[in-house]
Amino acid sequence: MQFHVITLFPEVCEAYTSASVLGRAQKTDKGKGAKSRGKKLEVSYYNPRDFTTDKHRKADDKPYGGGPGMVMKAEPIIKAWEKAVGRKRDQKKVKTLIMSPRGRMFTQKLAKEYAKKYDHLVLISGRYEGIDARVKTALKAEEVSVGDYVLTGGELPALSIIDATARHIPGVLGEQDSLEDDRATTGEAYTRPEVIQFKKKKLKVPEVFLSGHHKEIEKRRSMK
Repeated sequence: MQFHVITLFPEVCEAYTSASVLGRAQKTDKGKGAKSRGKKLEVSYYNPRDFTTDKHRKADDKPYGGGPGMVMKAEPIIKAWEKAVGRKRDQKKVKTLIMSPRGRMFTQKLAKEYAKKYDHLVLISGRYEGIDARVKTALKAEEVSVGDYVLTGGELPALSIIDATARHIPGVLGEQDSLEDDRATTGEAYTRPEVIQFKKKKLKVPEVFLSGHHKEIEKRRSMK
C-alpha cells in the first residue's frame, strides 16, 4: 500500500514514518532465497510549495469574503495530487482524505477498510484557516477527523491514520503483535522487577499476574 501525504511540512511527518514499525515496513528484507521480502508499504510526501508558479512559492492567500488568517490555495494541492496518483488507471483503488475537525470520525473500522479496499491513500494536511473548498470538489475527497478538537495542522491526524491503517496491512506487524491486533490495548500490564520503591511505598505486581492462571490474567486485563 502507498500513502501520499500532501503537506507544507513533510519533515515533521517523515521523522515519524521512517522510524520503528513503519520504517521497517518500508525497507526490503534482504534475506536469502525464499526469506527475502519486499516492502510492505511506501510513504511519499508532496509539498504544495513545489507546485506553485510564483517566485515566492506562495501556497496560501487571503480568503474571499474577508475573515482572519489565510487559506491554502487549491491549485498547488491539486497539482500535488496529480503528481501522486493522478495517472493511476484504477482510481477506485485511490482514496483521498482531507484532515478536518468537521469530517467523518476516523475509527478502527475505517482503518481496516482503507487497508483492505485501497492501494493508494492520499492524505491532505491543511494549515492556517483551512483549504480552498474546491479541492474537495475537484478530487472527490472525504473530510476525516481524528477527534473532537482542533490542531494547528493536519500532520498529526495524517500520521495517526497512516499508523492505524498500516497495522492492518499483511506483514507489517510480526506474528506476536498481530495476535494483539483486534484489541484496543493490551490492558493492564507489568514487567520486572516484581517490586519497585516510590516515595517510601512498595509497588508490587498483583498476585494474579504471578499465578500462571492465564484465564484469570486475561480477565484482569480486560477490566476497565
